[in-house]
Amino acid sequence: MPLLERTIKMVVTTILAILIAESLQLTYAISAGIIALLSLHDTRKTSLKVARERLFAFFLAFCIAFFSFTVFGFSMLAFTVYLSFSIPILYLLKLESGLVPITVLVTHLLVFKSLNFQILSNEFLLFIIGTSTALLGNAYMKTPKKEIQQYHVIIEKELKDLLFQLESSLLTHFDNRLYHSLEQLEDLLGEALVLVYRDSHNQVFQQTNYHVHYFEMRRHQLRIVDKMVKSCKKITERNRQSILLAHFIHETAEQLSETNSALTLREDISLLLETYRQGELPKTRLEFENRSQIFQILQDLEQFILEKIEFYKEYKEYY
Repeated sequence: MPLLERTIKMVVTTILAILIAESLQLTYAISAGIIALLSLHDTRKTSLKVARERLFAFFLAFCIAFFSFTVFGFSMLAFTVYLSFSIPILYLLKLESGLVPITVLVTHLLVFKSLNFQILSNEFLLFIIGTSTALLGNAYMKTPKKEIQQYHVIIEKELKDLLFQLESSLLTHFDNRLYHSLEQLEDLLGEALVLVYRDSHNQVFQQTNYHVHYFEMRRHQLRIVDKMVKSCKKITERNRQSILLAHFIHETAEQLSETNSALTLREDISLLLETYRQGELPKTRLEFENRSQIFQILQDLEQFILEKIEFYKEYKEYY
């Protein structure tokens, strides 16, 4: 979220909570604004989760506070007892997100020096107003559809270029720029996944994991390509098998597309594997080592294609 948009949301939500609390003539109305500010998060799911946790924490903490102030009076000793019990209990129950804002409300009891219904209701309403206003503020979350689609296009292009580089390395000599391309694409996929996971956590009622699974699939493919690059580096001479493999990698790159099922590639690679198996046996140790690396690349390429086929089968109705 851009800084300006985040700032506006935080200011509006905080002021709105304070104004609502003041309109209800609640004491310490500004506390509602502070709670609202502390309850704003990056995603709707996180906001709902924290709101639920803080509601449980509120009742638990106020029960501890009620006991402490009833037994020890409205004193620093009572507040110390409250903290001594509430801190470990809330942490053990994983409700620590509510510790600070709720403790602020508990301090009001020290000032009021009373536990009557009106005062307890005042604190509860401050909590509800602050939390609800934050949830309302988080209801607006801009969907980054354009940015996600841009990542689809860029990553697909970069992956194609990477395969073309690998093809060239199999035809001529190993290109060390492959390592830079791998790192660059890994960074792009990391950025894309951060974006789509955040967007996924903003979809509370209607959720699709298509984009998450798509970029995860591309990341798995990239790791397979990384293995292929390492095998390619070990090939010391080019021959008929490496040329055939290079041509097939070229074909794979040409067909690389979000909407392509890759089923025809699966059939073609099965034929190529069979051709390799029926070929002449290597005559020298060097030829054997090169052949084994080529065969390994081919097997990895088959797995690369299978990744896309499985993804397509799961989401073919999406296209």
